[in-house]
Amino acid sequence: MSTLSDLVLAQGRSSEADVEWLHLLVSDWQLLADLAFADIVLWVPTDDDSFLAVAHARPSSSATLFYRDFVGQKIKPEWNTQVTEAFRNSVIVDTAAPDWYEETPTRVRAVPVLRRLVPNDRQTTDNPIAVITRHTNLSETRTPSRQELTFNECANDLFAMIGTGDFPDLGAPTGPRRGAPRASDGLIRLDADGIVTFASPNGLSAFNRMGFPEELEGQSLAEVTTTLLGGRLEVDESLPLVVTGRAPWRTDIEAKGVTVSLRAIPLRLQGTRFGAIVLCRDVTELRHTERELITKDATIREIHHRVKNNLQTVASLLRIQARRTHSEDAKDALTQAMRRVAAIAVVHDTLSEGLNQRVDFDEVFDRVLLLVAEVASAHNTTVHPKSSGSFGILPSEYATPLALALTELVTNAVEHGLAGQEGQVEIVATRSEENLTVEVRDNGTGLPEGKVGSGLGTQIVRTLIQGELGGTIDWHTMVGSGTVVTIEIPFRWLTKP
Repeated sequence: MSTLSDLVLAQGRSSEADVEWLHLLVSDWQLLADLAFADIVLWVPTDDDSFLAVAHARPSSSATLFYRDFVGQKIKPEWNTQVTEAFRNSVIVDTAAPDWYEETPTRVRAVPVLRRLVPNDRQTTDNPIAVITRHTNLSETRTPSRQELTFNECANDLFAMIGTGDFPDLGAPTGPRRGAPRASDGLIRLDADGIVTFASPNGLSAFNRMGFPEELEGQSLAEVTTTLLGGRLEVDESLPLVVTGRAPWRTDIEAKGVTVSLRAIPLRLQGTRFGAIVLCRDVTELRHTERELITKDATIREIHHRVKNNLQTVASLLRIQARRTHSEDAKDALTQAMRRVAAIAVVHDTLSEGLNQRVDFDEVFDRVLLLVAEVASAHNTTVHPKSSGSFGILPSEYATPLALALTELVTNAVEHGLAGQEGQVEIVATRSEENLTVEVRDNGTGLPEGKVGSGLGTQIVRTLIQGELGGTIDWHTMVGSGTVVTIEIPFRWLTKP
């Protein structure tokens, strides 16, 4: 299904700014449907003077009228006149008589959507950019509860603000949606002075759990909050504005081991604030889980940091031992072991800097290539390393064996292909959805008679690529023309981020 942006822009009558406004509106789509106890549909004008549905929300607080989405469909003839009137005259239009949908009596309200041009200014677009229809089921004939009446009143206020460009609020920060309060979690209604005029049972329970034993109605929410905090010095600076309903922000309050997330929605009429809706949700478990994850991430990073330090210490010891030995074979073996340990340390160093167990392997490989200069200087070789393409982001279980294997291949190219001369080593990485292909090329002498080496380095590369990564490796050698080693690693075990 096409996204809202695609559907709106395809009609050719809306700007990018209109699309951004509609995205802000749709981000509170579920809240509007729940407060209204109704299905709501967003319609944008089309180039043939009709309307197309680009968003649809069903209420979680009552039964839906529409079991199939309208998104992507043209408006039905029975609603077209009403929506057209709301769009052309910038007024809210209600049905004069019940509208019947599949033998169910409904009430339809059409609300024009005006866009505020800039924050802190009442200037709006001259004409609506869209129309919302609100479809209320009238088949359930019963006396509504006080909560339902308050929710409907809040919904009417918000729809009226949509019709004047006062909602959504451009001053609201775009914070994370995770753990955001919903209408069913708890709703508190404030008057212009911040006095609670209504508190839903869930909203009252949230404050009771934080240690406030009385009724909220008739109380100043700011004073209640101050009592719960008990003179605490460290308080979120946005909290006073949220609990008085003066700013469309969101914050947390914590007392007696309970954390409640609060979100304020100021209610305005012709630019004048006359009250606010405060949504509240008990997020104690969520915040506890987040703290555990942060602690876990910090622990993992610290482990990688310590492993890196230990590996660097091992590499230093091997280097010292290599310098003290008198056997050239022993010195060469110790130097190679030191280089392999250092390559693994590079991966752990990179992992210690991130918040997850994935690494930017291009950065890792750039650091691995620095080891080439040390190898080249030891063999009186002038090497010009060159890399192209991109490895991309890889999980740690791929990064460590690949870094070690490439270290071996580049080292072999310098030690054997370019020993005692000047040349080039080129690494080409090609990544697709299915696999990663890496070519290591040198313009050295090549292996004698095109034979693949049987040393420890070659065995290590085979074990890492074929055994650990389930890939393939192929050597192409020609005497006097250099060597090309091709590695192919499948991503069938790679979990996408």
